[in-house]
Amino acid sequence: MTAENLTAASEFIPDAARRIAVIGSGPAGVYAADNLARSEGGEALAIDLFDRYPTPFGLIRYGVAPDHPRIKGIVKALHKVMERDGIRFIGNVDYGTDITLEELQRHYDAVVFATGAVDDAALNIEGIDLDGSFGAADFVSWYDGHPDYPREWPLDATEVAVIGNGNVALDVARMLSKHADDLLTTEIPQNVHEGLKASPVTDVHVFGRRGPAQVKFTPLELRELAHSKDVDIVLHPEDFEFDEGSDESIKSNNQVKTMVNTLTNWLVEQDEREEDPDHQPASRRLHLHFLQSPTEILAGEGEDAGKVAGIRMERQELDGTGNVRGTGEFLDYPVQSVYRAVGYFGSPLAHVPFDADRGVIPNEAGRVLDEDGAAVPGVYSTGWIKRGPVGLIGHTKGDAMETVACLLEDLPQLPGRGTAAGDVDVVEVLESRGVQTTSWAGWLQLDDHERGLGEEATADGPVERERVKIVPREDMVEVSRQSARVTV
Repeated sequence: MTAENLTAASEFIPDAARRIAVIGSGPAGVYAADNLARSEGGEALAIDLFDRYPTPFGLIRYGVAPDHPRIKGIVKALHKVMERDGIRFIGNVDYGTDITLEELQRHYDAVVFATGAVDDAALNIEGIDLDGSFGAADFVSWYDGHPDYPREWPLDATEVAVIGNGNVALDVARMLSKHADDLLTTEIPQNVHEGLKASPVTDVHVFGRRGPAQVKFTPLELRELAHSKDVDIVLHPEDFEFDEGSDESIKSNNQVKTMVNTLTNWLVEQDEREEDPDHQPASRRLHLHFLQSPTEILAGEGEDAGKVAGIRMERQELDGTGNVRGTGEFLDYPVQSVYRAVGYFGSPLAHVPFDADRGVIPNEAGRVLDEDGAAVPGVYSTGWIKRGPVGLIGHTKGDAMETVACLLEDLPQLPGRGTAAGDVDVVEVLESRGVQTTSWAGWLQLDDHERGLGEEATADGPVERERVKIVPREDMVEVSRQSARVTV
């Protein structure tokens, strides 16, 4: 065990009245730890936050586009929580492989699962498995430098379709259409910058099934599209259809009103550009389509057989309530890649009940339920694995409060950990098996290292870079445990 991890082990609190394990150190897990630590009697709790990554913060590091500095500011608040007394980070530990639920129950009085939802939801249309058809979640993981994904991504399409009208769809479309050099001021990994810079893309099409008043993205995400240099936003007047349900949404919801106003203003500006004989079109275009639903991904012929060659959409119409129905009119678009951004889906966890239809752990207010609907003593869930992948990051605060309230209510009646195993620090157990755990001190070391790489890149390059993110897991672990400089 390294000196840094010996320090982590020495922070173990064997005499704590109760010990809680939280599996997942993204926002949901950190908010749960925060609520536990701030609760009445929280100073007597020892809370361990486990993560399968060597780093904390989950979705913030591996699910948010690198050009979102304001959203990444949430890290500052999470950072303060992680430095609280009684909270410990144990990274690079894969639940179900490195440690089981049975083992956790021997070391802890309660276990909270906050593992999120990282898989792509299915889209069952013909051609979805063609070469060139991708899940948005996989692409996000690649451009965020996820350690468990290949470092290369096939970016050879000139025309691309993105299916979905949520924030992830706009993130993916923006990353595909934005010029790579404009991302150098972010924490984009070097391999991602190189991949995007070589992309020949000229047109990115974003398709939404409903109208402009029913989109699922936020005003912030929408406005960020206009910040991309040398990228024209293209709108289509026939898509701007509003029914009574749309009008009611615009009147009653300021967020919807803001987005509709933004889109209609862009439409006016587009007309003015087209009438200006001196206007120079951008080298790339980002098309926003509404009222179109995908029915098939079209395959190429000859040597392109088995590859994406287009996408077929059915025109939709509003039914008066804000919902839509098909018109029977079909439109084909020539594209060579398709990204589905139709939602995330949770993954099952070993020895934990799982609802395969909804992609969540079955629960009641965070108490995990077995197949008979009875609460599993001492086992809880929070965040997207609890309620499904809906809402923004801040919504997980309410989840955490509800789950922790139930846990604290149950705690006096819980049987507690086994005394023999419970008096041995789990870090020592994991290290004895060859698991190279990382700690909060190790994360601070890695954070400093990545910022140092950013300073070096700034000195050698054309723009200021806050950090350069390290991608390989083994390199992150090495820096976290030994402070050795590695190349990226």
